[in-house]
Amino acid sequence: MAKKSMVEREKKRERLVAKYATKRASLKEVINDQSRPMEERFKASLKLAELPRNSSETRLHNRCQLTGRPHAYYRKLKLSRIMLRELGSFGQIPGMVKSSW
Repeated sequence: MAKKSMVEREKKRERLVAKYATKRASLKEVINDQSRPMEERFKASLKLAELPRNSSETRLHNRCQLTGRPHAYYRKLKLSRIMLRELGSFGQIPGMVKSSW
């Protein structure tokens, strides 16, 4: 089980990313538009820098939905390898059977 503070920090980042997504996208569009004047693009880059760092999508880290474990994460199932094995052993994941011999 991961520390609750780390899980909560990640949830806070997800909320910030959702909140500022449209604003960041519009500013990046202005910055990357070569037809706009240089001053306008520079002002847009300054505004982008003023936004919270944690509102950037690259700051997000995948975590297991059940335990919060950050490593050995399966994206398709949103679970860590440990929970995947445990749930597979109990037959709670459709179509998955843990082999044993």
